[in-house]
Amino acid sequence: MRPTWKGAISFGLVTIPVGLYTATDNKRPKFRQLRHGDHARVRYKRVAETDGEEVPFEKIVKGYEIEKDRFVVFTDEELAQALKTKGSGLVEVVQFVRAEEIDPIYYRASYYLAPEQTGIKAYRIFLSALGERGLVGLARVAIRDREYPATLRAEDDVIVMETMYWPDEIREPDFEEIETEIEVTKQEVEMAEMIIDNLTAPFDPAEWVDDSREAVEELAKRKMEGKEVIAPDGAPQPTGVVDLMEALKASVEATKVKRKAG
Repeated sequence: MRPTWKGAISFGLVTIPVGLYTATDNKRPKFRQLRHGDHARVRYKRVAETDGEEVPFEKIVKGYEIEKDRFVVFTDEELAQALKTKGSGLVEVVQFVRAEEIDPIYYRASYYLAPEQTGIKAYRIFLSALGERGLVGLARVAIRDREYPATLRAEDDVIVMETMYWPDEIREPDFEEIETEIEVTKQEVEMAEMIIDNLTAPFDPAEWVDDSREAVEELAKRKMEGKEVIAPDGAPQPTGVVDLMEALKASVEATKVKRKAG
């Protein structure tokens, strides 16, 4: 793999040169927009709103909207300089916390941090210390033209960095339905807990397969072979209030069977 970014982990007075590598691979089906009839590719053009003229990439600048239709324009050099003063190129570890202290809603994207040749020993020391303590490092990192909070954790023989959202980017859950007064009985909750207990098992990644991607790939294969396209069953409907208890009872029995089969 080739690194998407190079920098260094700043850990106390120690600096560890590292490369940043994307840890995930997006495998969802990719669709292209085509014109009906001749299936010609439909491409997008960058056009100016005022006159509809196409704008070449080299003529495009970054505008920060300060209020409706009012912008401050930045050059790439100005943005790079602003980030440079904030430690661009550094993953600056500022504290250590227990992983369970961080709500998973904060996590944005996962990356591997691999050492450069000159930093292998310092990297191994830091990796081992992280693993022994069972903590994650809380850091600040500037990637390209944006700064993120991030965590560093030991995963086998590599350090995993996960960029995060800033606290003010997390929306508060504000839903009228949640505030609705409704009676929930102890028996209903206990039955729901039984379903949870029956479905509790260790996490095995190998058991998780993207059914939707496989369905699209199978459909594409059938269409290429000129075979009949079979429509999937309809989506399940929500359980009504009247038959909720019966649905809970049936679920308990069904999950018991599934647990025994597992």
